[in-house]
Amino acid sequence: MIGGNNNTGSKKRHRVNSSSRLSSTAALIDSSLGDVTLTEASNKPLPSSSSSIRRSNSRHSMHLLPIAPSVSNGFNDLKTADVILRLYLDQSSPFDSEDSETQLAVDSSSEFQIYLHSSVLQRSKYFAALLSDRWKKDSGEIDYYRFNLAVPSSVGSINNHVTVLQLLYSNEISSAIDTASTALDLLPVALELLFEDCVTACVRYLEAVPWTEDEERNVLSLIPLLRDEESSELLARVSPPKSDLSEEMLQGLIFTAIQNHPNMAFAKAFVAKLLRDFSSRESAKRVLDKSFEISLKVVKESLEEYSSPDFRGDHNETEAIQRLNLHTAMTNGRHLMWLIERMIELRVADTAVKEWSEQSAFTADLQRAFRDDAWRNIVPGLPAVVLRCTFKLANAVAAGVILASRQVRLKLVKDWLPVLIVCKDSIAPLLTNHKLLYLELEETFLKIISTLPMSEAQELLQQCLSFSTRNVEDCPHLVSAFTTWFRRANRPLPGDQHQHN
Repeated sequence: MIGGNNNTGSKKRHRVNSSSRLSSTAALIDSSLGDVTLTEASNKPLPSSSSSIRRSNSRHSMHLLPIAPSVSNGFNDLKTADVILRLYLDQSSPFDSEDSETQLAVDSSSEFQIYLHSSVLQRSKYFAALLSDRWKKDSGEIDYYRFNLAVPSSVGSINNHVTVLQLLYSNEISSAIDTASTALDLLPVALELLFEDCVTACVRYLEAVPWTEDEERNVLSLIPLLRDEESSELLARVSPPKSDLSEEMLQGLIFTAIQNHPNMAFAKAFVAKLLRDFSSRESAKRVLDKSFEISLKVVKESLEEYSSPDFRGDHNETEAIQRLNLHTAMTNGRHLMWLIERMIELRVADTAVKEWSEQSAFTADLQRAFRDDAWRNIVPGLPAVVLRCTFKLANAVAAGVILASRQVRLKLVKDWLPVLIVCKDSIAPLLTNHKLLYLELEETFLKIISTLPMSEAQELLQQCLSFSTRNVEDCPHLVSAFTTWFRRANRPLPGDQHQHN
């Protein structure tokens, strides 16, 4: 800011969205006029100096600034300058750092004089206002102007101000901005001095290059100082155009990972990590529920068409369609299994469990399909995929990971137990490697049955006789389930027990 002495209060310059940035500057100047020396006429000859930047007397040392030497009729040319600008560090700046190393690097007693040209300073609307006729003294011929510019006491602040002042003499501002860090250092100064060309160059550079996380925070802090048309590209990078953009992105990533990506395993692993690390569990649940619903719908429609084909067409064509339906069901069944794994991992599978328990028509189609031999040579792994989906959801319920209502638990076993039985009866001789999966699902169903009222458990346990084996010792889970049920059934009723007593 412009000031007459080191006691001048620090004032933040606001660059509001308006047709003229000068309005806010003029207001600042007007409010400061009482204690600010804007111009000073002098007939004294300018002091001679061979140095490019003059440092006022100070008891403290200061790191030398890497400033370019003076150029005839250019920046810091003492002989032709008509403006003397005093830069000094403002101790009252809100940007003061409490870091000891920072304080050692900045000397608040140091000040510098720079020799400038009023014709060049006109590029800055800030200086143009100070140099206008309304600020000149009424009497006496002015040999040169004296301005004071307070600089925040932070590392690099003076260098940044001097750099921007040098750029007033350049027609190739963009060549001086070669990193995002440089643009972010110069932009606040350019905004303060209303140096439009420099502001534009900094903004255009920031629009085009990547940022670090710290740089992005700095960009966000500067955006309010820019006009709407200047900040639109920066805002578009960091501000979502709608509230559900994150969910839309996750949905697209899931779809790509499970449907289109050539390296599907790697893509799925990466998306799984994104889901685990996602900040909103509810958003992740909504995305997974939607993806689950889409894949389940495809599997159901494919099995429905396979189980109830239209034979009005050519036989070969019908057979090809049937093969396509089975392959579609198999592919999307694998997608379902991956989605269920993610849901259970995030403990958001309650909706999926409820949906899986309401599939009486789907399970009927599966039973019809698995009783037919046509699928065996086309998708031999389809039953295992469907049963693994069932096992993962049922096991989450039995383990208490998903707290399902009694009705959901009942329907889950009631609708899917017949599918397991058909698979055991029709497929066991062909694919013996499914034995472990069958056993795990049997044990899980029996655990869920044990949570149901005895009348409902009685009906379901009678269907579980198919779990028995030639050697009774090989099915301890079935023995345990019936033992538990009979123990409960033989327990005296409260009324009967009172009568016996």
